[in-house]
Amino acid sequence: MADGLLFVYSEPGPVPEAEFTDWYDNEHVPARLSVPGFSNVRRFQAADGEVPSWLATYDLAPGTLASPEYKALAENASAREKSIMSSLGILDRRVYEPLSPAGAAWAPGAPDPGGSPPAVLAVGLSVPPAVEADLAAWYADEHIPMLLAVPGWGRIRRYRLTEGNAPAYLALHEIASLAVFDDPAYRAAVTTPWRNRIVDSATARERRVFSLYRAFGA
Repeated sequence: MADGLLFVYSEPGPVPEAEFTDWYDNEHVPARLSVPGFSNVRRFQAADGEVPSWLATYDLAPGTLASPEYKALAENASAREKSIMSSLGILDRRVYEPLSPAGAAWAPGAPDPGGSPPAVLAVGLSVPPAVEADLAAWYADEHIPMLLAVPGWGRIRRYRLTEGNAPAYLALHEIASLAVFDDPAYRAAVTTPWRNRIVDSATARERRVFSLYRAFGA
């Protein structure tokens, strides 16, 4: 079964950036990687000038967040962990379950799927129930194939929200660089009539771009 995803936006706020980064890299992430089921933790910084400035993604085996080991992290948290977590300017935590593995693909010449992407595009979308089948068909039959034809476009993974306040669906795109957005093939992929119909029907939409800061784990 494909891994689920813990997806966390954060903003240090009053916490000094250096302290925030040291805590995240040397305490918060290592503690989570000690829990069975966590893997491929990646931290990203905003590349679009928007806030929140930080994104962390955690690949999760099914049931990880319900495990005694994970619950013990909060119970045994250090004073520093509790202080920083309670002081962050933004902490937006979302949990997703994977959709069809048909969305997990790699473009020819894209980075090795076992590696970490130089950048990611995260697109959240909610549509009315009557449009959900059309949304899935658009991704599978048009949008994903067109994006995978863009030089430098890597893996595309689709998820459904199970916990958190966010659009119901997430598409996480791994890309080689921000230059992909200037490619004519990308512009073609985001201007089709089908795409416009889906976006026009959306009840919520988010689009964020991040560059890789650091990768941890397997």
